[in-house]
Amino acid sequence: MSRYFLLIFLTAYSLNLAAQEDVSPNTPPAQGAASRLSVLPGFKVSVFAAGLNNPRGMVFSPDGVLYVCDMKDGIVLALNDSDGRGYCSHPQTIIQGLNQPHGLALIGGELYVGETTRISSFMPSGHLLDASDGKTILTLPPGGRHFTRTLEYAPDGKLYVSIGSTCDSCEEKDERYATICCLNPDGTGFEIVARGLRNAVGIRARPGTSELWASANGRDYLGDDLPPEGFYRVEHGKHYGWPYSYTLRGKTVPDPVLGRKGIRQTGQPVFEYQAHTAPLGINFYTGQAYPARFKEGLFVCFHGSWNRSIPVGYKVVFFPLSDGKLKGKPVDFLWGFLQGAERVGRPVDVVNGLKGELYVSDDYGGRIFKVVYAEP
Repeated sequence: MSRYFLLIFLTAYSLNLAAQEDVSPNTPPAQGAASRLSVLPGFKVSVFAAGLNNPRGMVFSPDGVLYVCDMKDGIVLALNDSDGRGYCSHPQTIIQGLNQPHGLALIGGELYVGETTRISSFMPSGHLLDASDGKTILTLPPGGRHFTRTLEYAPDGKLYVSIGSTCDSCEEKDERYATICCLNPDGTGFEIVARGLRNAVGIRARPGTSELWASANGRDYLGDDLPPEGFYRVEHGKHYGWPYSYTLRGKTVPDPVLGRKGIRQTGQPVFEYQAHTAPLGINFYTGQAYPARFKEGLFVCFHGSWNRSIPVGYKVVFFPLSDGKLKGKPVDFLWGFLQGAERVGRPVDVVNGLKGELYVSDDYGGRIFKVVYAEP
């Protein structure tokens, strides 16, 4: 019996030591998680940072600091590869005490944070800041089923925010829910840009244009294959259907519950994708390090289904675009976050690095992955 307890003790001690080693300062993160993933030929994936809790939205500073929201811990982290070793060995918390931070934007040196009930701004100082040190730019309605708030600072000088619905399928009493809104960086000029988007977690300005694009999660409980996920060129004043209708193969379909109240849909997606894959972060590739076919194309993080008989998603997919139109079939770019019935990760956001690489946040595994082009 004593040998049995000794074995348990030694096993627990070794696991704890391994966990400590994985996140200790100046120690490279373990690459076992990256080895379980697959990526297109010619590319290489590695773990840039590990030991995080729930990393979601990301943004790069001009000097190469990757800011990351850790939503469950209520913090913003600064990740830095200052010595050029290819990874961040010591993530630094720079803001704490936030209310489910998700979206980030950098405007004139200020870091804007999309919390559930407000947009706040901070001036990174190298010292730990508290939520109370931030300036409230705009108060937002409280969260419900969809409580994340994504930010995007667009070339038109406006700050955009997506506000998801409080429910799966209902008529909201507050008109700000299920919308994409915009405002000036000082908090003035708030207006609703587009409605009928149940949960547009991914919003991104298309480079070189005035277009804002969005990914939106369709409603649940209509079976495994309905409704398709939609990707939208957001147009001012348009209503994109929810909760009264959805788009299927380019046609407007009344919702079986609320469709009887009339179809109000005035906007359609640019393209559709498999239902319940849960598209979150989107990103147009602007770097020079990947082959030419990736230029201006769209990378999408599919967080993965939770209510489908056969799980789908759990991957990053590339959509080739030309002048904002799909010019070929989408291809799986980074996959393996679902191994059989085992979840090993769930991709959330994808951003361009300063050297043309891509970074992908994984809120399930608590990691940031880096994908570089390494030649065939």
